[in-house]
Amino acid sequence: MPIENLLSEFLGQNVLWLLLAVFIIVCIMAGVRIVPQSEKFVVERLGRLRSVLGPGINFIVPFLDRVRHKVSILERQLPSMNQDAITSDNVLVQVETSVFYRIIEPEKTVYRIRDVDGAISTTVAGIVRSEIGRMELDQVQANRSSLIEAVRTQVAQQVDDWGIEVTRAEILDVNLDQATREAMLQQLNAERARRAQVTEAEGKKRAVELQSDAELYAAEQDAKARRILADAEAYATQVVAVAIAENGLEAAQYQVALKQVEALQKLGDGTGSQTVILPANALDAFANAFQMLKGRG
Repeated sequence: MPIENLLSEFLGQNVLWLLLAVFIIVCIMAGVRIVPQSEKFVVERLGRLRSVLGPGINFIVPFLDRVRHKVSILERQLPSMNQDAITSDNVLVQVETSVFYRIIEPEKTVYRIRDVDGAISTTVAGIVRSEIGRMELDQVQANRSSLIEAVRTQVAQQVDDWGIEVTRAEILDVNLDQATREAMLQQLNAERARRAQVTEAEGKKRAVELQSDAELYAAEQDAKARRILADAEAYATQVVAVAIAENGLEAAQYQVALKQVEALQKLGDGTGSQTVILPANALDAFANAFQMLKGRG
C-alpha cells in the first residue's frame, strides 16, 4: 500500500474523531446551563414551555431545548407614582405611592403579561382611587396605615395570576390643592379662636362659681356665729331665770343693776366731748345699783 494512501486514511480517521469530539463538546456546552442565584431561566422546547431552571447547574436537551427568558428574581421598586383621587366629601387629593415586588413564578410573568411595571402601576392607581373614594379627608390623613394595608392586600390579589409577590406598598404623601389648603387653614384658625373663647368663658365661669362659694361660706359662718351667740344669750337668760326662781326679787334687782352699770361704762368709753342727758330718777337708780353691787361684792 502506498504511503500516500496510508497517510490519507490516517488523516481521514483523525478528522472524523476530531469532528466527533468537537460535536460532543458542543453538545455538552449546549446542554449545561449555570443559573445565577438572582435569576431563573425559562426553557422552551420547540416553542413551548418546557421547564424553569433554578440557581445552580442545570441540564437541558441540546438543540431541542432553548433558554428563552432570563428573569431576575430580585425585589424591584416601581418609580413613585402620582394619581389624583376624590374623597367621599368631594376633596381632590394627589396621592404619591410606591410599590415593591418580586417575581416568584417567571413562567406566569413572561407568558401572561407583557409590561409588568405598567400593569402594576395601573392596578395601584385604580385601587388607591377606590379606597380613598370611600373615606373622608380626615380619615385619609388619620388612617394612612390602614389605607396602605388595604392597597397592599388588594394589589397582591390582583397580581397573583402574574406570578408576582407584592412585598410592600407605601403611600408617600397626600397633597391638597392650594384652595383646599387655604380653606383648611382658615378652618384651623377659626377652631383655635373658638377654643380660646371657650377657655376664657370657662375661666370666668369658674371665677364666678368660686366667688359665689366664698360668699356662701361667709354667710354660713356668720349665721353659725349668730346662732352660737343666740344660744349663749338664751343660756344666760336661762341662768338668770333659774337665779330669780331660787333667790327671788333680789337676784332680779342685781341683774338690772349690773346692766345699768355696763350701760354707764359704755357711755363713758366714748371719744371726745359728750353730753349725756339722764332723767332725774336715773341717778337714784344708779345709786341703788351701785349699792347693790357693793353689797354683792
